[in-house]
Amino acid sequence: MVGGGQLGRMFAIAAAQLGYHVVVFCGDENEPAAQVAQRCVVGRLDDMTAIEAFATQCDVITLEFENIPAQTIAKCKTYAPTYPSSEVLATAQDRLREKTSLQNAGLPVAPFARVVDAASLAEAVAIVGLPLILKTTRSGYDGKGQHRLESLEDAANVDWSNCDEWVAEKLIRFDREVSVMVARTVDGSTSTFPVFENDHVNHILDITMVPATLSESVRQRALQIATTAAETLDVVGLLCVEMFVSSDEDGVESVLINEVAPRPHNSGHLTIEACHTSQFEQHVRAVCGLPLGNTELVSNAAAMANLLGDVWGPDGASPAWDQALAVDGVELHLYGKAEAKVGRKMGHLTCVGQSRDTVVAKVREARERLNGK
Repeated sequence: MVGGGQLGRMFAIAAAQLGYHVVVFCGDENEPAAQVAQRCVVGRLDDMTAIEAFATQCDVITLEFENIPAQTIAKCKTYAPTYPSSEVLATAQDRLREKTSLQNAGLPVAPFARVVDAASLAEAVAIVGLPLILKTTRSGYDGKGQHRLESLEDAANVDWSNCDEWVAEKLIRFDREVSVMVARTVDGSTSTFPVFENDHVNHILDITMVPATLSESVRQRALQIATTAAETLDVVGLLCVEMFVSSDEDGVESVLINEVAPRPHNSGHLTIEACHTSQFEQHVRAVCGLPLGNTELVSNAAAMANLLGDVWGPDGASPAWDQALAVDGVELHLYGKAEAKVGRKMGHLTCVGQSRDTVVAKVREARERLNGK
């Protein structure tokens, strides 16, 4: 596993349950994934000597995040099959290339245009209209590297030196955001998880719940879009496809792709308790050549609430874990991060049950109890 964060941690736990030994490549031996892996190689992503020391120990290599240098993946691939491929990463690392690839495959994406400076922004406005979202083509996540522009005058707040290339996207008025996790094997077999519905706060995922509030036709359309995206990008492993669901003036719903991520995803964390096979076990199965597992829900409904560093409060005092776990059916996952920071994902709570409203209320209550509320 290249990467030592929480996604690598939960992958390593799932792999160990299937009898695999996991070696993690990361920047520090105390990172979350390194805490639970059998072995750890410490180094920078551009340290080819360290990469070689890591890759020579592996029968298969996978990744927990996209922003990995191409030469690092190329080096890994000389020692073991590496998934996702460098071609998939190159697409996922560049929003413009990603959207162009999906659009060329006939998949629905919001209108977009390339932007390099204020002058080209005016040309983009003629294509996508206003308001729009201006995003860096690389390295943005959880709302970082994004600007909402209501007018061309708002571009005065953009620091164009931050990025050589941007993408302007039409601002989509949507009813809800959903995500679909797709697993795909080397031989092209695919399997989807149920459609998840997501609520965000300050551009960061707050609550994920299932089942999503969708008609059956829209649900099937979302699953089809996600599967086609995985096939188009030739992903091996997992792909998360985030989508906007919008209604026109006649109430007819449509689905547009927002972003994709070729890895496990925050919105899929509830699958650990909610599905027969978690997204992390499915990731292991996909890259190791095993049959894909059963992704059906074990109960009617499930919900997950993210725990950010904000929960610890300004004094850094440990939250009241016992109070949260006193809520019937709630499960706690902490990621082993040494320092709690505002906005940093530190863990999550999940609950499985018969009613979506009930399980959402339970994870919210449990999170509120962490601060003695």
